[in-house]
Amino acid sequence: KDTIDSYVNFSKFCFNEYGEKVKYWITINEPWSVVAGQYIIGHFPPNIKYDIPKAIQAMHNMMVAHSRVVMEYKKMNLKGNIGIVHILESKYAIDNNKVNEEAAKNEHVLANQFMLDATFRGYYAEDTLSVIKEILSKNHGELIIDEDDMNYLSVASKQIDFLGVNYYASHFIKKFDGESKIYHNGTGNKGSSVFALKGIGERVNNPNIPMTDWDWPIYPRGLEDMLEWIAKTYPNYKTIYITENGMGAKENYEGVPIKDTQRIEYIKHHLEAVLNVINKGINVQGYFLWSLMDVFSWTNGYNKRYGLFYVDFSTQERYPKESAYWYKNLIKEKILK
Repeated sequence: KDTIDSYVNFSKFCFNEYGEKVKYWITINEPWSVVAGQYIIGHFPPNIKYDIPKAIQAMHNMMVAHSRVVMEYKKMNLKGNIGIVHILESKYAIDNNKVNEEAAKNEHVLANQFMLDATFRGYYAEDTLSVIKEILSKNHGELIIDEDDMNYLSVASKQIDFLGVNYYASHFIKKFDGESKIYHNGTGNKGSSVFALKGIGERVNNPNIPMTDWDWPIYPRGLEDMLEWIAKTYPNYKTIYITENGMGAKENYEGVPIKDTQRIEYIKHHLEAVLNVINKGINVQGYFLWSLMDVFSWTNGYNKRYGLFYVDFSTQERYPKESAYWYKNLIKEKILK
């Protein structure tokens, strides 16, 4: 919480310097990923594991910071737009068992609904707080909300211009009663990932859904379901952008275009999901592919390649993959095929 004032001051500096030049502003990118890395998985500083109460408190504090920054931007009457980017993954029970459905709801509320309530409602709905309090109770924590916090959330929820959605995967969940246990698959050792949280649930493999080498389910329907749920639950949303979507893979360059057929199919089917919701009247105004070329990945180094262009990191040479030619043609012809 001590960081909030400094962050607001930094944002005001940026607005003063670049407010007339930059027309789109994102307050925070993937707050769930940040707190999961800091306090749950433990691969981001301060490298704390399984402290779910700290993660929940940090999410609330970040949403207060986001709200104050949105308010500052709007005070300056600048001509641009300001929003936030959330990593959003649909959560499904692995079967129709009620306890597994409850586990899926637990992770959905924790990772999606809690901060989307803050973003668009400006308060935490009763069913949201009920789940959050139950999770906190099982993990011996509490959520501290200061007197002015909810006023900030309320004002900013009416001022925010857009939501950015980063989507890569959805998850299938079952009931879990043990102590939290996580193994982060950061190397592409397929089948090694473990993600089970005390009082929440455990992510499990759905044998009917293909997985990446990093154990991420490839499930375009999850993006479609998420966008429909947002539009239904938060009808005051204004504009949605798909700010990140793409597939990471292990690839080696052998002097000819890499035949990354799986990446082409991944992008194609996710674009089809976006088109489906647009045709249902949901206001999605843009799609940003991750990524143009292979880059450094937060927790996977250079091993996980997302690019349309292969990068030889030893020489910095770039080589187009088959997906680069396919995507070029898609942009030119505007036809998915």
